[in-house]
Amino acid sequence: MTDEKPDDLTQPDDGTFFEQSDRRLFLKQSLAVAGLTLSPLSFLKTAEPDADEAPFGNAEKVSFNLSINGKKHRLSTDPRTTLLDLLREQLGLTGTKKGCDFGQCGACTVHVDGQRVLACLSFAVMQNGRKITTIEGLAKGDRLHPMQEAFIKHDGFQCGYCTPGQLMSAVSCVREGRANSEADIQEYMSGNLCRCGAYPNIVKAILDVKTGGQNA
Repeated sequence: MTDEKPDDLTQPDDGTFFEQSDRRLFLKQSLAVAGLTLSPLSFLKTAEPDADEAPFGNAEKVSFNLSINGKKHRLSTDPRTTLLDLLREQLGLTGTKKGCDFGQCGACTVHVDGQRVLACLSFAVMQNGRKITTIEGLAKGDRLHPMQEAFIKHDGFQCGYCTPGQLMSAVSCVREGRANSEADIQEYMSGNLCRCGAYPNIVKAILDVKTGGQNA
């Protein structure tokens, strides 16, 4: 017997070496996490030497024009602001809902120059000069849009959170000629999720508008 440490450190005699090693590793990881939490983002961000990317922080606001629900707006906002946040936070048009904020649920669907767009994935400044229609602009005063009437008739909503996005996509579905069958509608509307499961009624509402020859 000798007092020397075993050459094979993966098989220590009493486990003391591993306990110390694990403790040191834990302390190192804890310090690393603390460093990541406290460090400014600029130190954490890896960039190419010639990168011309603007530094993270308060960016200079950009001015631009939008027509929203038939009303012209001169706006100024951070260039990183999404169309969704502009509508909700700056203009108070909260009918357009923030669901996943990743473009996966369809709750934020609006129309840009007549085409459906996910507002959470669109920078507001990129829409300069365009015409935006939100759920608030779908009806004509007190007169509901035919699609809104059809949703009421066929009970196409339950909790109602996804309904604004569903309606905007449903209008586009008919307008673009994609409502020729239940299968076509289901395919087109697949990007709009409904946790309540009102899908069959939504399809019926869209078919009603389509077969009724109503102008979407």
